[in-house]
Amino acid sequence: MPLAPAYFAALGLLNALGNDRHEVGERLFAGDGSGLARESGWLSGDGDALVGRVRGELPPLPARLARYDCRNNRLLLAALTQISDAVTDAIGRYGRARIGVVLGTSTSGIREGEAAIAGLDHDGAMPVGFDYASQEIGTAAPFLASHLGLLGPAYTVSTACTSSAKALVSARLLLAAGVCDAVLAGGVDSLCRLTVSGFTALESVSPERCNPMSVNRCGINIGEGAALFLLTRTPGDARVALLGCGESSDAHHISAPQPDGLGAERAMRAALLDAGLAPDDIGYVNLHGTATPKNDEMESRAMKRVFPARIPVSSTKPLTGHTLGAAGATEAAFCWMALSDDNARLPPHVWDGVADPALPALHLAQSEDRMTTNIRRVAMSNGYAFGGSNVSLILGEV
Repeated sequence: MPLAPAYFAALGLLNALGNDRHEVGERLFAGDGSGLARESGWLSGDGDALVGRVRGELPPLPARLARYDCRNNRLLLAALTQISDAVTDAIGRYGRARIGVVLGTSTSGIREGEAAIAGLDHDGAMPVGFDYASQEIGTAAPFLASHLGLLGPAYTVSTACTSSAKALVSARLLLAAGVCDAVLAGGVDSLCRLTVSGFTALESVSPERCNPMSVNRCGINIGEGAALFLLTRTPGDARVALLGCGESSDAHHISAPQPDGLGAERAMRAALLDAGLAPDDIGYVNLHGTATPKNDEMESRAMKRVFPARIPVSSTKPLTGHTLGAAGATEAAFCWMALSDDNARLPPHVWDGVADPALPALHLAQSEDRMTTNIRRVAMSNGYAFGGSNVSLILGEV
């Protein structure tokens, strides 16, 4: 039996497009990729890379939580600040023991760990005040729960690029099981040399803006950001709900996706079944769309089998960079924004327009496209990760 929907009561969001969801939305629908910038220092020998950085100051952590201090948690705190009123109301309504926290990340505070190791090499000692807890992979959720005094389940998911999509799946399960009445769920990742250098070593990073679905595609750009939802069991004033989720694991290769996209297809079909919907009910799909040769090949094949009709689709990674552990929640947030938009606008697909003749043709959304479906507006967001982790989320109007 399909699970009950989970309702999106609030959203805090920041990434290379902007520092709150209003800035992000304005630039998202305009296809404004100016947030990606070339910066030095990300590669060995101070080599440069095109990255999607969050601009502006981030809020400091309270002194009592100083051991958790890192850019990752500051990004998370910035997203929380945007929805603080809704969270306060939820605490008053449900109590601290009935609110959970499930977050996805892949970097945690590795950036601070890098700086600490550099200090050790230079000075012979770790910097004063550095605490290993800031870079532990599970830090994000316990930090947020401690900051808010929440007593419900609090844990961090780390499955590379599906981390925060799986966090949303977990949040819905906690709500459906009656374990929680509300869950703070989403993802956060911050730029660090480890990921930029690591993906460069894998020959997966593009020196220019990534170019998904193009014959000229050659890799990703790395970005950072946070997306934090407050999900509840009851609709309240929510305009959008999480209607269905699908997961699969093809375990084809440690880093390469299954070439025929069967794992991705299984996740999409499982999400449709869970939501009780048919492919024709979906009005937009946010692609994983990394612009790597192998991802776009398998994804376009899977899409064509599940959606023979040419519904509008797009990859938003040319606007934000690939935010890795935060990508699933970030791109679910973009679907939330499209579903909430009074003009039914869609995020346009930004690329060079040179199609790859070896890929099945998809309807890549342009600025004039609008979301239309049979009964209500419904969108799908897909995420795929190292090791064959596949997640598909379906969001729809309440």
